[in-house]
Amino acid sequence: MTDLAETLQKADAYLRRFADHGVMNQIDGKAVPAASGRTFRSISPIDLKPLADIARGDAEDIDRAAKAAKAAFPAWRDTPPQTRRNILHAVADAIVARAEEIAIVESMDTGQPIRFMAKAAIRGAENFRFFADRAPSARDGQALPAPDQFNYTTRTPIGPVGIITPWNTPFMLSTWKIAPALAAGCTIVHKPAELSPLTARLLVEIAEGAGLPPGVWNLVNGMGEEAGKALTEHPDIKAIAFVGESGTGSLIMAQGAPTLKRVHFELGGKNPVVVFDDANLERALDAVVFMIYSLNGERCTSSSRVLVHSSIYETFTKQLAERAAAIRIGHPLDPATELGPLIHPDHFDKVSAYFHIAHKDGATIATGGAAADGPGGGCYVQPTLFTHARTGMRIAQEEVFGPVLTAIPFDDEAEALAIANDVAYGLAGYVWTNDLTRAFRFSEALEAGMIWVNSENVRHLPSPFGGMKASGIGRDGGDYSFDFYMETKNIAFATGMHRIPKLGA
Repeated sequence: MTDLAETLQKADAYLRRFADHGVMNQIDGKAVPAASGRTFRSISPIDLKPLADIARGDAEDIDRAAKAAKAAFPAWRDTPPQTRRNILHAVADAIVARAEEIAIVESMDTGQPIRFMAKAAIRGAENFRFFADRAPSARDGQALPAPDQFNYTTRTPIGPVGIITPWNTPFMLSTWKIAPALAAGCTIVHKPAELSPLTARLLVEIAEGAGLPPGVWNLVNGMGEEAGKALTEHPDIKAIAFVGESGTGSLIMAQGAPTLKRVHFELGGKNPVVVFDDANLERALDAVVFMIYSLNGERCTSSSRVLVHSSIYETFTKQLAERAAAIRIGHPLDPATELGPLIHPDHFDKVSAYFHIAHKDGATIATGGAAADGPGGGCYVQPTLFTHARTGMRIAQEEVFGPVLTAIPFDDEAEALAIANDVAYGLAGYVWTNDLTRAFRFSEALEAGMIWVNSENVRHLPSPFGGMKASGIGRDGGDYSFDFYMETKNIAFATGMHRIPKLGA
């Protein structure tokens, strides 16, 4: 990236189209306003100034989009897999060509530092390439011979699907859901989060510009209680993939129940990082700081609880406090910025409320615990560390979703495991120890869908991504994604003259 002044000039140019023309829905290959003509306003968390007026879709718009996806499904399902592969690779190429634009727009829309968003755009392209290369094998199954019978399995795309994506790193997370759906042969209706809708518009334009047929990918903006609810209830939509808060996941499951919708949920987390006294403490410190204070702490896999062996607790948390206090707060387009503003004033208020909650419950605020000054005067908070916390405190149980870390001491492995599992969530876990047998033993007992040992979150695309308990249902990644977007069929051929029971003979 260039210096801040030059990047701000580019941001003005990239955002001008949204300010001048607003953000439309995309239905059956056409940019259209909401049927009602209503809009809502998107603001930048940097200075709370308007970015664009967004089409406020509702049930009528969802119905049009779902019907377009249904009409486009047979042709897309039957498109040769190699053709789908080529189109998805073309989408990836176009994302790379516009990576700077995507990163800058996303930073302005979400408040995320450009140092992370630049990588998020490239990761989005990698997601499309990964699933593009798997499109030709998506329908592959198994041969299952039996006496006097030969069984084989195959997979077929489930049909039009609804994809509802969150406001944190929305571009990358949208590609993570949409790319496998398209590779499988599904058509989609995408409802992005209302707080960060801009790059969803760029993404659908990129896809259709790369050759994706009209109606295969439809975009409807709007509120969760209007457009989102209509999407989860629509009879033509066969499945819902949702990334977001656990309570919303419960509502979506209930809304989809009358039409027996398949659901895939990536929900909240209160993820533990467990630091034993025999760990490489320098690396553990780097990983803990990165996994809670990067991306403004607005990430489902953040290590928001650090469990530290009591023999090193005071030293380790002192170092944590020093590192947190030194984190650079600034404009998200400044390449030196490590922490930008939170997404929206409402979320700022939610995160800030935990500072009072922690103090009331008896925790110590080792650093932070207040709003921060930042350019533009937007939704900035200080990187915060709570120490001398207990597992029953709200700050140790509830998902704050901000740059807020709770440090809890433990005396032995059994206590560490009990504390780690003592939450409603089970998305991710991180274990730091040089004792190999302990690492295996502890990881096996930890209630989390993903566990990293002696590492921060490093994604391997073929591996399963998802959580237990209130953190979700289902897995993304590799063939696990196709398990959701496709139906498995078993076909049995008789290979001999087996006995058939005679009734009424």
